[in-house]
Formats: sequence, C-alpha cells, structure tokens
Amino acid sequence: MLTYPAIDPVAFALPSFELPLVGAIHIQIHWYGIMYLVGFVSAWWLGRYRARQARWQWAPTEMDDLVFYTALGVVIGGRLGSVLFYNFPTFLANPLSVFAVWNGGMAFHGGLIGVMVATWLFARHKQKRYFQVLDFVAPLVPIGLGAGRIGNFINGELWGKPTDLPWAMAFPAAGPLPRHPSQLYEFLLEGVVLFSVLWLFSRRPRPLMAVSGLFAVLYALFRIMVEFVRLPDAHIGYLAFGWLTMGQLLSLPLLMAGLGLLWAAYRRPGIKQLQPVS
Repeated sequence: MLTYPAIDPVAFALPSFELPLVGAIHIQIHWYGIMYLVGFVSAWWLGRYRARQARWQWAPTEMDDLVFYTALGVVIGGRLGSVLFYNFPTFLANPLSVFAVWNGGMAFHGGLIGVMVATWLFARHKQKRYFQVLDFVAPLVPIGLGAGRIGNFINGELWGKPTDLPWAMAFPAAGPLPRHPSQLYEFLLEGVVLFSVLWLFSRRPRPLMAVSGLFAVLYALFRIMVEFVRLPDAHIGYLAFGWLTMGQLLSLPLLMAGLGLLWAAYRRPGIKQLQPVS
C-alpha cells in the first residue's frame, strides 16, 4: 500500500483585511482552482501553437476569444451540471444553491454541454463551421481534465473502492481501508492518454467531426471503465444492478453520440477534410 500524500488543499492564503460594513475578509487560493487555471492556460497556449503551425484558417489571436468563451462554458455548465445531475433535490428545495460555488461541485458532463454551447456561440460570432471549431478545441481539453483530477486527488475526494493492490491508498476522509486511487486513473486516462491520442490523431487531415467523435468515444469509455472501481456519490449511490453509476449513465449518450459522429465523418460523402496540424 502506498501512503497518501496529505497535501493541504489550500495552496496559499492572502493576508486578511477588513472592509467597512463587511468585516474581516479571508481569501484562500485552493489547488483545485489552480488546476482549472492550468487547464485554461494550457488550452490557450496549445491553441495558439496549433494556429501558428497549421493551415486551419485560424489566427493565434482568436484563441483569446475562444478560451474566454469556453472558460465561461466550463464554469457555468459544470456548476449547473453538478446541481442538476447530482444534487437536484437540493436545487428543488433551494434554487439559489446553484450560486453556492463555495460549497464546491463541478460536473464534467455539464461542463461539456457548456463548452458545446460556448463553441456554437463562438463559431456563430466568427462565422466558422461549428465542427470546425469543436474539432479544433477537442485536443486542447484533456490537459484541463487531467489537471482537474489532480485537484480531486489533492482534495482527497472521489476515491475508489477498497482493494489490496500494491498502489492502493488510504484516503483520510474515507477511513483506514486502502482504496483504488481512482483520481489518478482518471488523470492517466482522461488526461495523458486522451491528450496523446487526440493530438497525434489530429496531426493528419481528418474528416469534419472525426476528432470530436473520437474525443467523445474515448472519454466515455474511460469514464465508464473507471466508474467500476470508483465509489459513487454517497447521497446518490448506485442507480441500478448494484454497479450502474450516474457517471456511467451520463457517459452512455456521449458514447453513442461519438460513435455517430465517427460514422458520419467517414461514411457521409463530401465532408470537408480538416487541415493538418503540422
């Protein structure tokens, strides 16, 4: 069994100060928030790199607007997804809980919907084809996903089932039993593997929708796989059969959509080929 590194979730705290009529203000910067910043900055940098290296008909400066749009989509969609998919009874009892971001709670599937809406708005504003934008964005996403899972690991949350594997860890909030470090599994699959595959895949000309379809298929498969060894949210539990989780249920439509996009990309005639990255 490995020892869980008890890292303080708070990276650093700013000096406290007083405000009239408000009182003492304490600002803490959490590692989880820093991981989001890592994701946005890496997407911006990689996007500008691709725009400079490729004939995608993109200007590097367009990445500034694109990251702004998608960042809003991630934050708004992720928060709404967490509340509606995982805490709907709480939302019904108190609709204002959607604004209680200090209580935590972000959901990938909600963030994905937010990004899809944001890219549609961006494509409409820039007069680009929707999947031209989505295919460009897809390989930029996994680094942020992987960074987010490192944030989960530092927070000691979303742990796995008990196991006797040599790399198991006992998470302080989960009791003394050694468990699957499912956050690290997702970091490896959703972050490292997904990024590597999509980046290499998109280096060659691909039909429109192919890159987006591959992203959807691989993420859904990776998430469904890890959910078998990751414990579900305690207030939801398993939805059916003693193993089906909310994460798996939400990933099934994504898997079907990804397969549909890949089929359409390679079977429909006359779909414009994307330009190579290098």
